[in-house]
Amino acid sequence: MVFAPGEKPGVEQDEVKLQNASKQIVQTAILRAVQQVSQESQQKEKRTNSTSLQLERGKLTKKHEKK
Repeated sequence: MVFAPGEKPGVEQDEVKLQNASKQIVQTAILRAVQQVSQESQQKEKRTNSTSLQLERGKLTKKHEKK
């Protein structure tokens, strides 16, 4: 039996399909994890910036009250 280039007999072809599907699943999972970490990092940065701004406002208010 003759196979076209890149084509493999039955069982081997199924294994290649499974490997490709597994790679796709792993790539998708990694991408989602990276996106989640990125979003969480951005949210944390926003909270930190907001807290810093509130603290600065508090310092300015206290300095003003001392005068």
